[in-house]
Amino acid sequence: MQSLSDRLFQANSLFSPYAVPHGGGLGRAFPESEDRTRFPFQRDRDRIIHTQAFRRLKHKTQVFVSGLPAVALAKAGHGDHYRTRITHTLEVAQISRDIARTLGLNEDLAEAIALAHDLGHTPFGHAGEEAMNACMQSCGRMFEHNDQSLRIVTLLEDRSANYRGLNLSKEILEGLMKHRPSPRAAGLRSASRALSLEAQLVNLADEIAYTAHDTDDGLRAGLFTLKQVRETKLGFLAAEKSMERKTELRGAIVDLLVTDLYTETDMLLEKHAVSSLEDVYASQHDLVSFSETMTKDLSELPTFLWNHLYKSDAVQVQAKQGQRVIRDLFSAYLKTPPEKVLELQQKTGGALEEAIKDYIAGMTDPYALQMHTLIV
Repeated sequence: MQSLSDRLFQANSLFSPYAVPHGGGLGRAFPESEDRTRFPFQRDRDRIIHTQAFRRLKHKTQVFVSGLPAVALAKAGHGDHYRTRITHTLEVAQISRDIARTLGLNEDLAEAIALAHDLGHTPFGHAGEEAMNACMQSCGRMFEHNDQSLRIVTLLEDRSANYRGLNLSKEILEGLMKHRPSPRAAGLRSASRALSLEAQLVNLADEIAYTAHDTDDGLRAGLFTLKQVRETKLGFLAAEKSMERKTELRGAIVDLLVTDLYTETDMLLEKHAVSSLEDVYASQHDLVSFSETMTKDLSELPTFLWNHLYKSDAVQVQAKQGQRVIRDLFSAYLKTPPEKVLELQQKTGGALEEAIKDYIAGMTDPYALQMHTLIV
């Protein structure tokens, strides 16, 4: 068997010059000896998928909570085939790897960021996140799921008695800071350093994945028709491609978006004379992007989904129930903290409301509903 250093050299020689190499470069918070067979980002990937937080994603909402309410079930049948937070995560990881491979970037890094990007999501999807943020704001704080994902991998999950968290490579930690600088991000990322291309592409792979699969789930639920989807520009183009190839609409949406991303990204890299990783980190521009035309076309479909899916009665009934569960649990635990909350507070050394947030945000949908029955 080749030595690890020889394998690293051989694998890195296949990358574009602006890719993050397999050995990384930013290191870990706590130095570790290298694994004998796995590259650093492969180790990170394995640490992520073996966490409790990752396993819990299988029972966390993407759009539909634990199947569908009666109005949608009557149209769509059984709800087991709708996306959950874990199937969304796997679809983002798959799209991320494909994009990274085509652009000559680091697939392992992109996959690891994708697998970790939603670890901090609350139960009950984005409605749950809104409720949790409102609860935290009442205490002078705030909640954002990307920040919570970072908190999970750097503090809440354990794998060693030598340090807190998973001790992931810093390239992955930076990749989780996609929306805004956060208090927990302080010191982890240089203010002057842009995101790697791998981190940038995961951001768009996330958008590609949920746009495509939420359209698919909405059609399956009978909340809108293909004819209605075709009234949007991207929906029309995807429907035509789907008919031409005799494949599903979801795949056609992904194909259109990914193909556009490749063309635009190649143009941007050339326009901004990016020829090294240092150029990427120094850039003041997004380098992985959709074209202006596609950005405009794409904007119609999320608006359509907002009106016909996310704001539909079938989804809103569940969303409001989930928000009520989170608000009730948060209020009850402020008055009488359960033992698990007190243990979290002791472990993290933070305020009580932070420990309550960590506990509730980590719950699956069924567990949150179960805990709610104990306080009402």
